[in-house]
Amino acid sequence: MVEFTHISDGRAQMVDISAKLDVVREAVATGKIYLRPATLVAIREGTVVKGNVLATARVAATLAVKETPRIIPMCHTILLGAITVDFTEGDGFIEAVVRTKSTGKTGVEMEALTGVSVALLTIWDMVKSAEKDENGQYPVTRIEGIRVVEKRKGMTPAAA
Repeated sequence: MVEFTHISDGRAQMVDISAKLDVVREAVATGKIYLRPATLVAIREGTVVKGNVLATARVAATLAVKETPRIIPMCHTILLGAITVDFTEGDGFIEAVVRTKSTGKTGVEMEALTGVSVALLTIWDMVKSAEKDENGQYPVTRIEGIRVVEKRKGMTPAAA
């Protein structure tokens, strides 16, 4: 039987991590946003009306990582050691990669996932006028594949 640590007696709870040791923890999450070819060119050439799309998405992702415990109720507040946000253009899409690092008692996966999600949503928001068709719909635009691709839990800080 699968154990759900955030549920006790049918009620949601924050897991008690106070007895755990502080260790270095790292997570990497990715996701893609698919866009029209002309939109990808505008992003690449820096001609999007709202400004620098990827720079704005990078800042938004960083802020989102830092605010994760405020928007996901059972997430612990953690001391973040590092956040990196990178983008790669592929065939019809932009991929966001967010790496989070902390020394603490709990992982940083939710923070990385939140960062990727907000980065991709920010890109969509900044280019939505170019992505709409004549009926105001988004036939090409979609976000896919948001997932954790790597999770590491290292040595205690004193031993590192």
